[in-house]
Amino acid sequence: IFIIIKKEKMKRLLVRSLHLYSIKKAAVIISVGLDSTAETLVDIELFGHIKGSFTDAKKDKPGRFEIASGGTLFLDEIGNLSLPMQAKLLTVLERREITRVGANKPNPIDVRLICATNNNIHQMVQDESFRQDLLYRNNTVEIHLPQLRERISDIPLLAEHFLGVYAKKYRKKIKGISAEAMKKLNHYQWPGNVRELQHALERAVIMSDSDTLQDDDFLLSTRSDKVAEIEIDTYNLEEVEKNII
Repeated sequence: IFIIIKKEKMKRLLVRSLHLYSIKKAAVIISVGLDSTAETLVDIELFGHIKGSFTDAKKDKPGRFEIASGGTLFLDEIGNLSLPMQAKLLTVLERREITRVGANKPNPIDVRLICATNNNIHQMVQDESFRQDLLYRNNTVEIHLPQLRERISDIPLLAEHFLGVYAKKYRKKIKGISAEAMKKLNHYQWPGNVRELQHALERAVIMSDSDTLQDDDFLLSTRSDKVAEIEIDTYNLEEVEKNII
């Protein structure tokens, strides 16, 4: 399963939902953030190692593929993998077995692999920075998760959910959201996506003294996403700073 996602913080929730509604729901789900794992450690993190394979390898250690075997493995930001690691991952997926660092004997695995990226993965294939065969091997099911403003029907559901969460957390007897307030939420662009909506609901619940959230309980940003073009025709730092400000 391949998730293509832009500026969104809901991918882990989506992955967990896919896992919980599957036949593997009773098994383990393991996540690996490839954007936060050093390139030199990716091999060990994914495939494990045996004792003595490097200086600090004092005992055998399974990798994430082995730990997730029988369940779901989520590789976040797969576009960050180097081409050599992409080739090794492709081999693992085709053979359904891994070989720990320093070992000679492969171990069989059985995982459902879910990958995510916020990059244009198809453009990366054209640029030859991502292997085409690995993309085709992974994206049997491809999910495009658009930004919140492109799925307005989700806003009332999410708003009601967050209202329930924060009303309980802050012990507020708030029963709902007015029609005017919901209209305001639906028409807002949500540059911060679901996380911004979540924070907006939390702030509204904290500040409201009513049993229903009103439109003036939501202090939404009115800033434009566009950046003004500034002509700089001088090398005088003081003048440049003045113009930019």
